[in-house]
Amino acid sequence: MSLSVTEIFYSIQGESLYAGLPCAFIRLSGCNLRCRYCDTTYAYDAGSQMAIKDVIRELEAFQCPLIEVTGGEPLLQADAPALITKLLNRGYKVLLETNGTMDIRLVDARCIRIVDIKCPGSGESKKTNFSNLDYLTPADQVKFVLTDRADYDYAKNLLLDKWQGTPPVSVLFSPTSGMLDPASLAQWILADRMNVRLQLQLHKIIWPTENRGV
Repeated sequence: MSLSVTEIFYSIQGESLYAGLPCAFIRLSGCNLRCRYCDTTYAYDAGSQMAIKDVIRELEAFQCPLIEVTGGEPLLQADAPALITKLLNRGYKVLLETNGTMDIRLVDARCIRIVDIKCPGSGESKKTNFSNLDYLTPADQVKFVLTDRADYDYAKNLLLDKWQGTPPVSVLFSPTSGMLDPASLAQWILADRMNVRLQLQLHKIIWPTENRGV
């Protein structure tokens, strides 16, 4: 079993409910979307082919209990679920960052799945697999990346339609850097009394000029 890998690195978790914690990352190559604000376009291309055992060996060297599998879109690779299960069996807490187009049931239920729901501003909202919202566990998280007020209203209305505004999982609203003012998003959330968490990309605040390995 092997995977196409863009990079493996050790950093601070910048997103999700685990933001601020040290985390070992494996970024898998390839993506089936082309979001207009994507900040990891370098992961579109094929990476280095690595056996799963070698990936695990590199991750273990960081001696970090928290691991994130990200991309690109990790679930495009058939062996990604096997990697996740092997890491879980070794006692790691594993996060999966997925773009919301693939069936999350492919992944071990012990994994914490962070599922993007693409808004219209991404240019890819029609590709979202909304069935995933029915497969979430309480440990999972849903993330909306927002570019403007229209994206905010799209996300708000989806939450109202699906869960009457009280989702069974943590929901993250993340303003796109340089496109949506976080203060404006905060005001909208407060005005509407939304049961969501405002998320800023912590790694971009810490390392604003770095593009890879953060």
